[in-house]
Amino acid sequence: MKKVIALVVAAMMVLGMATSVFAAEAMVSDALIDPINDWAQYDELVAQIKAETDMAKRTEMMHQAEDILMATYCVIPIYYYNDIYMQKDYVDGIYANAFATKFFMYTTMANGETTLKINLSSEPDYLDPALNSSVDGACLAANSFSGLYTYDADGNTVPACAEGYELSEDGLTYTVTLKEGLLWSDGTPLTAADFEYSWKRATDPATAADYAYMFSGFDGYVEGETTDLNVKALDDTTLQFVLTAPCAYMEDLMSFPTFYPVQKAWVEEHATAEAPGAWCQEAGFPSNGAYVCTGWNHDTSMTYEKNPNWFNADQVTVEKLEFMLSADDTAIYAAYNDGSLDFADTVPTDEIATLLETENPEFHIVDELGTYYCAFNANSELFADKTVEQAAAMREAFSLLIDRDYICENIGQTGQVAANAFLPLGMADGNGGIFKTEAIEQGYYDPYAINNDYEGTVARARELLEFAGFQFDENGMLSAETPITIEYLTNNTSGHVAIAESMQQDFSAVGIDMSIQTQDWNVFLEERKNGNFDFAREGWIADFNDPINMLEMWITASGNNDCQFGRAK
Repeated sequence: MKKVIALVVAAMMVLGMATSVFAAEAMVSDALIDPINDWAQYDELVAQIKAETDMAKRTEMMHQAEDILMATYCVIPIYYYNDIYMQKDYVDGIYANAFATKFFMYTTMANGETTLKINLSSEPDYLDPALNSSVDGACLAANSFSGLYTYDADGNTVPACAEGYELSEDGLTYTVTLKEGLLWSDGTPLTAADFEYSWKRATDPATAADYAYMFSGFDGYVEGETTDLNVKALDDTTLQFVLTAPCAYMEDLMSFPTFYPVQKAWVEEHATAEAPGAWCQEAGFPSNGAYVCTGWNHDTSMTYEKNPNWFNADQVTVEKLEFMLSADDTAIYAAYNDGSLDFADTVPTDEIATLLETENPEFHIVDELGTYYCAFNANSELFADKTVEQAAAMREAFSLLIDRDYICENIGQTGQVAANAFLPLGMADGNGGIFKTEAIEQGYYDPYAINNDYEGTVARARELLEFAGFQFDENGMLSAETPITIEYLTNNTSGHVAIAESMQQDFSAVGIDMSIQTQDWNVFLEERKNGNFDFAREGWIADFNDPINMLEMWITASGNNDCQFGRAK
């Protein structure tokens, strides 16, 4: 029955509907700038935010940055994330932070087994902590590498390789003391010099790390250039680094995979200029976390075994992690039910209702800070003959037509909140408050408009498309002279495909023809990053609890800037 009302509305429309003319300023936000040619304004605003020491002003500037981002309508929020997974009742001690990183090293198993069988995702894109930008890759990194800090079961940052640090009075110089006797998994010493090397490697353009911009608050960092980052090992157990402005979330950064150490000798022996991550493309590379990768049957399975040289190895009781590499959530669910898996990080969409109705205690729903969204490529040929204002209006029309309530209630099914802003509800504002506390009043549009006023909302979408140069026939459908044909790119799991199909039906209400292309996970990630798409499925879990991490990802030089902002062809 979904969308049958569209036929009723079309039948009620009068013949010979006139094309209206609208002023650009009435159709787009005052915050709109050219997302390709004027994006340096956004880059500069983010740089100012990172340098600002007045926290109230900083918060205000972050709202301005989100205004600019949302005015492009290249980013189309769908809902705010929560996380679902299956975990056997004999498994305990697994925990996750609000950023979807799962920690397995303190797992206990009441069934007497010492091997934990897990599915996170399919073939990982990267295991190199400097190159990873996916959630599954971050989970693998967090369990096989250790940074200076990490997260405990309550989501607090706590020392890992570090004992602690001293901070200068101006809040700029950190002097970190490392634990004594740290070792790599191969038994060689791990020192402060490994952190110095790894951080400088992460910012080297030759490494091409998506998250290099996370070091932009460090003294000596110059975007896109080989720089002398102001970080140095004073001795084996003392690391010192200098910032350009105080950073309230420095412990979160020290807990983040991009800041993890990698072993210089191994990396330089096995990496190449063409493939900087080649040193960990096969099992056997040294790491410094609770587990080390000892087996990798590509696209099928991975094996991680306990690292006896980890600083907290005496607290690890699970000797082995066995990962099933698959994105087929039906097969994953079957493997979980037949006992082949103890933990599954996905559930088929058509099983969720039963799990909720039966109150299955092995089905878990946890909160996350993140947003499920779709993205337009600002460089897409779809917008080649449009003005900046017309392109934004065209994309806004797509956004208006999406039935987010249907997606949340019938596909998500676990209490997701329809989204009308990129930054999620509940995120701290960096000034002692919450950046956004209410979904409707503090967002950029009514996410339930299509439900509350279907006719008016579809009419508004037509107005926006007319402003963008499209014409409609007497039935309110796009005319044969000005069609819209678009391809939607997504990875091939049931929930993502179901959302794509729902939007496909939503867009058909005005005659938009959307096809769906599915790809394997690691291929999909690369295609998005390289801008080889028009419209794509996206999702972003915050890296830490401050809005800047979800704003700076959109600067021109960011490896996470899938919309291609600022990147003229």
